[in-house]
Amino acid sequence: MINMELQTSLPAVVVRGIVPMPNNDFRIEVGRKVSLRAVEEAEKNFSSYVLILVQKNPLIENPTTSDLENYGVLAKVAMKIKLPNDNYKVKFNIVSRIRVKEYFLTDPYFVADYEEVETIPGNIDEEQTLIKMIANEIVLNANQLLNNAQQVSEQVQSGLSAEKVADILACNLRINETDKYKYLAELNLNKRLKLILEDISKLKMIADLEQRINDDVKKAIDENQKEYYLREKMRAIQNELGDKAKKEDEIDALREAIKKAKMPKSIEEKALQELARYQSTPSAMAESQIIKTYLDFLVALPWKKASKDLNVLQQVQEKLDKNHYGLEKVKERIIEYLAVKIMTGKTPQTILCFAGPPGVGKTSLAISIAEALGRKFVKQSLGGVKDESEIRGHRRTYVGAMPGRILKGMKDAGTINPVFLLDEIDKMASDYRGDPASAMLEVLDPEQNNKFSDHYLEEPYDLSQVLFITTANYLENVPAPLRDRMEIVELSSYTEHEKVQIAKNHLIQKQLKSHGLDTNKFLIDDETLYFIIRHYTRESGVRELNRYIGSLVRKAIKDILMGKVEKVTINKSNIESYIGKPKFVHNMIDEKEQIGVVTGLAYTQFGGDTLPVEVTYYKGKGQLVLTGKLGDVMKESAITALSFVKAHASDYGIDPVIFENNDFHVHVPEGAVPKDGPSAGITMATAIMSAAANKYVRKDVGMTGEITLRGYVLPIGGLKEKAIAAHRSGLSTILIPKENERDIEDIPVEVRKELKIIPVDKVSDVFKEALK
Repeated sequence: MINMELQTSLPAVVVRGIVPMPNNDFRIEVGRKVSLRAVEEAEKNFSSYVLILVQKNPLIENPTTSDLENYGVLAKVAMKIKLPNDNYKVKFNIVSRIRVKEYFLTDPYFVADYEEVETIPGNIDEEQTLIKMIANEIVLNANQLLNNAQQVSEQVQSGLSAEKVADILACNLRINETDKYKYLAELNLNKRLKLILEDISKLKMIADLEQRINDDVKKAIDENQKEYYLREKMRAIQNELGDKAKKEDEIDALREAIKKAKMPKSIEEKALQELARYQSTPSAMAESQIIKTYLDFLVALPWKKASKDLNVLQQVQEKLDKNHYGLEKVKERIIEYLAVKIMTGKTPQTILCFAGPPGVGKTSLAISIAEALGRKFVKQSLGGVKDESEIRGHRRTYVGAMPGRILKGMKDAGTINPVFLLDEIDKMASDYRGDPASAMLEVLDPEQNNKFSDHYLEEPYDLSQVLFITTANYLENVPAPLRDRMEIVELSSYTEHEKVQIAKNHLIQKQLKSHGLDTNKFLIDDETLYFIIRHYTRESGVRELNRYIGSLVRKAIKDILMGKVEKVTINKSNIESYIGKPKFVHNMIDEKEQIGVVTGLAYTQFGGDTLPVEVTYYKGKGQLVLTGKLGDVMKESAITALSFVKAHASDYGIDPVIFENNDFHVHVPEGAVPKDGPSAGITMATAIMSAAANKYVRKDVGMTGEITLRGYVLPIGGLKEKAIAAHRSGLSTILIPKENERDIEDIPVEVRKELKIIPVDKVSDVFKEALK
């Protein structure tokens, strides 16, 4: 205790990385403004007396009261020297331990209310025993244990009190400075001496371990092999530490990778926090591997790296033309996309959706777009996905958590602007685990996807530079909100002419190359290709055609290798010997005109086809009989058609009694094949009218369109495919709804030249053209 009256509140100097200890000199460099102001105020108004308080975390630059330890020391400024950097070198004489009771001022410097605390003596015998044990250790191991070993040894052996010895040793032990606070806060003298003995034991153990490592290394090497010595020493250290050294190397590598990844600042801070958790988590704990996996994912995600687009429109056009025959509208849309990007210098926020039947080249077109633009390509198939977490990922609180398919695809791409194909978007489902289609709304919304939220990542990720392309077979299966976010690009079925050109220019060369056969040893003419397309495949695209060509190539190779022939020529005369008998016979027009039989035009998932409708009647009660596995829409069309003919029977010279005393039977052949769709109304009406009026139907006329009770013809879809089917079947004239005139230009030129297309808006016009 000091022999003068001190004020109960004094300015406080806050120190970090060092602990002041009573009975010792204390010299520090004071640089922070909060501490400089406290020293100046102490000299000016408090007789140079200050409190010295310890900061808990030395990394905090501007501490608050919660960052300071409760115990400190009362000291007096003994000397102050100004340094060239405007800091001060200050020597303090430490007076006593103190405990802070309350802070009165925190700005511009700390002022605290305090009380002096005295050391509590313990059992005198125990105290003497502890002092003796400590003195023996100091005599034997002073250089290993102490800083200023000789000076401190002399002080310990000079008969000082146990309290002073404890404070001097605590100040000079070779332990971490921040670990010395326990000596300042421990008031019981014997406990303080025991803590010193514990630290002495730890220091001796560390010294023994170092000595053992050195001894092990020296035994194994020559004194002149310096490099080998260092490597052996490192190996010995690693053997002692187990996997800790390896983990430290891993942590250093991760820290470097995080800095190189160029993440946004908020995400980089989070990554470094997770790295700190990983460093403090033992490797044996499962949590350690979870954190490591998360950090690896963060580093692997692209944050800044982007592919450089090919900005020469002509080259892009050439690449698209080389890889795909036809598809002019789709190619034009891609060129428009790139033109806008070149003009604006920004990535257009466009989500394309290729919609069309299977096998028409939706996926391969997306790959070609990536090649044409010079971007990375990544694909995620959404068929059967029914869990929202497949899109958004799992939260990391779950065992086995993973990122969603979107971020996984971005990681695989390695750039922030790939061409990202979301395949089969119409085949997503929903169940109790969530609705993935709703999760896709954020991904495919150009206004939102610059901050896409993945549960695993837990931070927003920018998807705005990605060129998303989706594919769908049936747009009706895509929810309306999702469809609204996409620009629909229709890919209709290929015509027979297009299929032949694709086979000649792409499929045959691809199959010959993959099977290793020279092009001059395999020949097939156009007529045979047409025959295969018509009688062996029934599809919108060319997948099945490609398989048949592959089969022909393999059989040709077999014949060549067995020495039967030098080259193989495929034609109609030998095609069956290679791939068997034809599987399909397309509906051809009847050889003669009939009553009650009308050729309709249908659109199936395999393209267009003709669909004959047969009607007859017989004695009955005026009922309508429907056969042919018809769907609800076609049943309604038949009922509507019959009602119209009944209502207008007298206009066409038909006795209404015929409908009262007879049952009318409407049949669509191929009864095992389901049929439905709103385009058979006028076909059924014409067939019923032909049967009731006993008039022949022109054999070369086909028709498509829905009917109303007032006799109007409603528009339909799939006109291009239906026209192709009509041309293929030998029809010369087709009747289409008036409102479908705008779709005539979609019909291939070679079909339009040979097909007479008549738009009609009333059923009466249909009867005039179709009935003799």
